[in-house]
Amino acid sequence: MRRAKRLTLLAIGLSILALLALGALPQYLGGGETVVMTASEIDEDRPAVDADEIDEGRYPYMSEALETGASEPYEDDRFGVKEWFTHTPYDELGAVEQLNDEAVDGEAAYVERDGTLYRVEVTDEV
Repeated sequence: MRRAKRLTLLAIGLSILALLALGALPQYLGGGETVVMTASEIDEDRPAVDADEIDEGRYPYMSEALETGASEPYEDDRFGVKEWFTHTPYDELGAVEQLNDEAVDGEAAYVERDGTLYRVEVTDEV
């Protein structure tokens, strides 16, 4: 019984260490393309998502882009693994499409705030 208990505790400990390592993994992945989410004011009449539906905690890239014109940079990794573990600007565009699929046109989403229509898209960092 002692040996079984010791092996069980060892397996639990190794599992916890593996999960902690996976949690730290995304910050070490990088080296890929750096992108930013940009928001530009447009003068069109088209379907858009109301910005009141965009929570700052859930949509950090889009919220910052609507406030300042561009979000903080997001660095993709070379292997496509980082997206499994982190929140990306691409996730936010997909979430807007779920709110209103007519508000998304290819790689851009349209959001309305205070009567102003914005085109929000993920672009290469300049």
